[in-house]
Amino acid sequence: MTRKQAREEAFILIFEKEFSEDTLNEILEVDEQARGIIPDDYIKQVFFGVYENLQTIDREISENAVGWSINRISKTALAILRLAIFEMNYIDSIPVSVSINEAVELAKKFATKEDASFINGILSTVAKKSENA
Repeated sequence: MTRKQAREEAFILIFEKEFSEDTLNEILEVDEQARGIIPDDYIKQVFFGVYENLQTIDREISENAVGWSINRISKTALAILRLAIFEMNYIDSIPVSVSINEAVELAKKFATKEDASFINGILSTVAKKSENA
């Protein structure tokens, strides 16, 4: 599985969690059975990592989504933002520009053109703030 495919699978898991009370392990298990996907280390790192750091990630989204409460952001865009911000903040081997670009590509595939622009704007702001920190 390529990194791009793994990122898409991680996004799907994060998105699914928005609609489920199941534990992360239960979601992973159901996904394996239903879709036959064997999660690699990257998928597990991102899926579990997003939820281990959810408060910090969501705070960063809220601080940078000017004029938007996190509750108003579509579930699709929110899952993409969470994945990308996790990568940007916690996976040093992935360049920030790659995380942003891949997030925009996920939005183009699974969300709307407006979501892609919104996601790009938030992630670009996050990246600029990190550079200046």
